[in-house]
Parts: sequence; C-alpha cells; structure tokens
Amino acid sequence: MPTQKSPARPLDGITVVSLEHAIAAPFCTRQLADLGARVIKVERPGVGDFARAYDTRTKGLASHFVWTNRSKESLSLDLKKEGAQSILDQLLEKADVFVQNLAPGAAARMGLSFEELHARFPRLIVCDISGYGEGGPYEQKKAYDLLIQSESGFLSVTGGPGAAELAKAGCSIADIAAGMYAYTGVLSALLLREKTGTGSWVDVSMLESLVEWMGYPLYYSFDNAQPPARAGASHSTIYPYGPFPVGDGGTVMLGLQNEREWALFCEKVLLQTPLLTDERFISNTKRSENRDPLRAIIVKAFSELTTDEVVARLDDAPIANAKVNDMHDVWKHPQLQARGRWTEVGSPSGTIPALLPPGTNSAFTPRMDPVPALGEHTESILSELGYQAADINHLKQAEAV
Repeated sequence: MPTQKSPARPLDGITVVSLEHAIAAPFCTRQLADLGARVIKVERPGVGDFARAYDTRTKGLASHFVWTNRSKESLSLDLKKEGAQSILDQLLEKADVFVQNLAPGAAARMGLSFEELHARFPRLIVCDISGYGEGGPYEQKKAYDLLIQSESGFLSVTGGPGAAELAKAGCSIADIAAGMYAYTGVLSALLLREKTGTGSWVDVSMLESLVEWMGYPLYYSFDNAQPPARAGASHSTIYPYGPFPVGDGGTVMLGLQNEREWALFCEKVLLQTPLLTDERFISNTKRSENRDPLRAIIVKAFSELTTDEVVARLDDAPIANAKVNDMHDVWKHPQLQARGRWTEVGSPSGTIPALLPPGTNSAFTPRMDPVPALGEHTESILSELGYQAADINHLKQAEAV
C-alpha cells in the first residue's frame, strides 16, 4: 500500500554548486534538484549557459534549457573579474557537491581541480564531466554529443544497411548517458561520505558512458566476430522485430522474442500456420537470415487490414506491439495522461508543462520549481553570503556579476 507522502525529500539540505552548460551536467544537477537538492547554477553575466540560445521553441525559451534546468537558482558570475572567485569560494565552503563540465583543463586552470578543492574543502564532492576523461591521448579533444556517438561505435550500429545510411540518435544520447552516470555517481559519493566523513572525486567521461551502453553490440562482435548489421528501426539480430506498414497507411511496431510467440504470430495474426514448418523460418536465426521473404509475407497480410485491426490481432495473440508516435502523439499519450505524469512549472515565459521524474517514490513528491532567468538569484545569493547593497552594486559595475 502507498504510504502517505512526506514533505521531506532525500536531498533536502544538500547544496550543489555547478559550473555547467549544454546538457550532460545540467541534466545531472536537475535530477539532484528533483530530489530536493539546492542547485546554484553559475552562469556568465549577459550570456549564461549557451544552451539558453539553442532555439526559442518553448514559449520563446530554448527546449534543451527548459528540460534540464528547472528548480535551480541562477547566479551570474564572471570568474575572470575581480571579486568573483571569492564569491565562488564562499559558496564552495558551504556546498556539498561541485559539478562542472567546462572545456578540458579549464576548471584546473581556475584552481578547481579535485586535488586543490579537496585540500581546502575535504567534505566537498567534486564531479567532473568531460568528453574523454582525465588522461589519455584524447583528454584535450573537444567532445559534442554527435562526435561521441561516432567515437563510441553507436553510429556503426544505427541507421539503415547502406554505407550512406548512418543515423544518429534523435536525442542527445551521449550527454544523457554521461548525465545519468554523473547523477548516480554523486548519489553514491554522498552515501560514501556518510561512512568516511570526506568527499571524493567523480570523473565521468561521455565516451565511457556511451560505450557502457554499447555492451551488447560489443560482446556480439567479440574476438573479431562480425558486428551487428545496421537494420534501421528493426532489430539487428531478432526478426520479425520492427516496423511494418499497414493497409490504411499506418505503421505498426511489433516484436517477437521466442518460438512460442512466433507460433502465436503465425496462427493468430497472420492466420498462416503452414509458416511454422517452413524451413526458412524455423528459428530466429533462419528468420533473421531470410528477412526479405518473411517481410513480404507480413506486409501482404497487413495490407488487407487497418492499423486498429492489426493491433487487435497482436494484442489478442498476445504479441508485443506499439504505435510509432511522433512528438505530438507523446504530448497526448493516454498512458501518461491516465497516470497523471504531467504537471506544470514556472519559467520566465510563464507556466510550461513538465513530465514528473520517472521512478515515483511513495514517500515524497519530487521538487518541480521554475526554470530560472539568467542571474535571477544573483542578489539573493550574494545577500545570503553577507554582501550589502553597495557591495553588490560595486560587483555589477565591475561586471563581475
């Protein structure tokens, strides 16, 4: 039975200071904020996180920024200006976690390496997110999401079979992977600090994060074996598993995992039991080798049916299936609506819808506070540190904040 939700959240009382931009670090810290952490996002005055300017699709705000930056406080601070470093030091002295994904070596040049910070703030957890990690011949290489998709081998197994049919993921998958490992790395470091009393270093590489997700194709290709073939939206080694056109112009995605389901598919969906003894299709390996003739049989059978009729047969069998939704369909998805997964958060442009974080906990509700305007919390944070109005005006005149 669900318990009554408490106003307390797991990371209440935890303060995170972040020098972040783009997706990986902001996605990490937004999830920490979801759990109650106070996240102070340090941004360059007048410019801010460059993801703010990626587009204007969400009520004039950037879609990437809206997604990864709710529930944070924005402090505008130019660390190259006089007085700015002192502000950051005061914040770090009280912080529990420091997260950064600046250009390779930039944090260390500002005295923000783990070694220097640990000597001054021994309880501080430091999380560095970079393209390739510290050390190695690629340490100083610039790394963007698509470049890591390429280096990790992801592009080699994604897209169609032709040489010109490489396809990237439609979302920032390398950034998301790194952000997730940074998020879990910080959580584990907080647990470790409870045991040891001291902070630790979390070093997250985008390359290593995405290569971990490539485990299946890597092991499939072990010892110089042939890698999985690119199969578009179909599965590269299981068949039939992928999209099939239907007579009314729709597309149905279906997936078979075993011989029992293959028999049900032949008997209840295709209505063609002789296929069960067809030597071309007697195992998954055979079906995968003979995709073209099997696809022709499935497409012909589906051409005489509507999408609803095909889905009804698949559900009755039962065979796993799904609609090929676009983004407009997802906004209206009946399952998300029925489970009450949408809420609203504030922003500089008014309220906007937001998906509740996956992984609902019965004991607490996630924090869902506004997306901040650039520098929105600068004065309140400085006042909290003891700066008076005259001090703040001086910092503004010096363009430090």
